[in-house]
Amino acid sequence: MSSNGVRPPTALVRKGRGSSSWVAGRFEKQTAVAEDDGWDALQVLEDEAISPQTVVTEERARSIVSRNSSPDIGFSQSVNPYRGCEHGCVYCFARPSHAYLDLSPGLDFETRLFAKTNAAERLRAEFARPGYQCSPIALGINTDSYQPIERRYGLTRALIEVMAEARHPFSLVTKGAGVVRDLDLLAPLAADGLVSVYFSVTTLDNRLSARMEPRAAAPHGRLRAMRTLADAGVPVGVIVAPVVPMITDQELEAILEAARQAGAASATYVLLRLPHELKTVWREWLDLHYPERAAHVMSLMQQMHGGRDYDSRFGHRKRGEGPFADLLAARFARARRALGFGNLPPLRTDRFRPLRPDSPQGELF
Repeated sequence: MSSNGVRPPTALVRKGRGSSSWVAGRFEKQTAVAEDDGWDALQVLEDEAISPQTVVTEERARSIVSRNSSPDIGFSQSVNPYRGCEHGCVYCFARPSHAYLDLSPGLDFETRLFAKTNAAERLRAEFARPGYQCSPIALGINTDSYQPIERRYGLTRALIEVMAEARHPFSLVTKGAGVVRDLDLLAPLAADGLVSVYFSVTTLDNRLSARMEPRAAAPHGRLRAMRTLADAGVPVGVIVAPVVPMITDQELEAILEAARQAGAASATYVLLRLPHELKTVWREWLDLHYPERAAHVMSLMQQMHGGRDYDSRFGHRKRGEGPFADLLAARFARARRALGFGNLPPLRTDRFRPLRPDSPQGELF
């Protein structure tokens, strides 16, 4: 986006970015779009926007723990230290959340980021709250806790340190290899049954990964990190996500086999989800990268969602239904069984130690 807020109208392949344009958010009342005036002004605007830079805004969160009661999600509490994600995964189901900030779920989601600099402070206050009920926290569910700006801010490590102090159970989901940085914290926590780590793997093809998830760790980097954690005793699982018909679905068994060899003990998969503006982001990407099969991909998606691009019903949104969805489920079940995948051990809640609230008198009493 240009400095005056005008959005170039053309969807382009942008190196290092997943989205190809500034798709308008569903809450925007008006959108400024550039049009050619015959004096090359539009070309200048496009040239300036070819490689938009990442901008991080620091913010102070009022609370840090989000709660849900969704029946098809295996956790009730989550913590996200960042809003937006520089990994730029074009298929990310969290993209529409940027619309609440009056920002584009397209390029803004991966270039206009927010860091909750007081995340650890707010988590500490939560653990010191009277009546707090301990249940496992999922860290980095909406946006990846190990996205590139974590190297600068270290918010994820600070959160893990608080959870280690409180002996609070948590799980991680990441596409980043940076998780190995925190092995010194994760290994002892794993020995006490307090942590598990899941790696999301979409494809084993480096070229495809660079187009779909341009700033996430390369597939072999994730597998290497998986092996490092598993060898250190950290329970590791793989999530094949998202499975995209005619783009990545043929890799399902290969991904599971590679993850098993890298030490993954459990496995699951999630079908491509296209809520809200993500439908537009995804269709633009398909038209740019796979124009010859875009119609086929979307036809299969619609067949699994009752004629629509997406159906958000609980129990349906992650798997779909119909012949193609049934085939995916059967293939996954067969591979999972053949490779000997099981379940990760349940996280322990009985070790939790409530933290003392901050006091101006410190530790005198």
